[in-house]
Amino acid sequence: MSARETVLQLRDIHKSFGDTPVLRGIDLTVTSHQVVALIGASGSGKSTLLRTINLLEPIDDGQILLRGEDISDPRVKADAVRARIGVVFQAFNLFPHLTVLDNVTLASRHVFRRARAEAEARGMELLEQIGLADKATEYPDRLSGGQQQRTAIARALATDPELLLLDEVTSALDPELVGEVLDAVRQLGESGTTIVMATHEMAFARDVADHVVFLDRGVIEEEGPPAKLFWTPSSPRTREFLARFLA
Repeated sequence: MSARETVLQLRDIHKSFGDTPVLRGIDLTVTSHQVVALIGASGSGKSTLLRTINLLEPIDDGQILLRGEDISDPRVKADAVRARIGVVFQAFNLFPHLTVLDNVTLASRHVFRRARAEAEARGMELLEQIGLADKATEYPDRLSGGQQQRTAIARALATDPELLLLDEVTSALDPELVGEVLDAVRQLGESGTTIVMATHEMAFARDVADHVVFLDRGVIEEEGPPAKLFWTPSSPRTREFLARFLA
């Protein structure tokens, strides 16, 4: 098997809001087909880190490399970078006046200028993959929260991004709907999608991720394979954080 290609590399990332440091020297490498889970308490920097990767927040210092290109260079066109990265936030942000299929194919048709037939074929393939092919002609208000979030995930994948960022995609859902979204993410990981996800679902991070990163007050306190980080963590801070979930 050939070595996995480096998709994303973060080098000494620093980010503050005013006088408050939020990211304090983050180093992280993500390889192709890898699922990386970011865990940590609220305020640890998970969401901010994802927003810097997608250039929604400028960094104060460091480098962000996407397949070797320094995308944190101020001369880089942010929109061109974002076209290479799929993002799903806590809020679904679907267009209520468009059908599920039109929501999924919007960027493909209007940003990437793909023919409607090509975009819709890819859209239906994704909807089939996440179990929503029968909802293609429905409008978002006819869907459950879990179905809306799965639609948002399909929309993020429709342009075949090099990297998928997921920011607490289950936090706005009722508990009974969480499982269906996590199942969709699990399937994407198994199919080879490169994913970096912030999550508070510890069991999911343990069972689905290839690599788990524990953020604590803006630094990576510990990282490694799920089996090691969850069952034999080396840092007292990691053990303290996980104790409430693994008790």
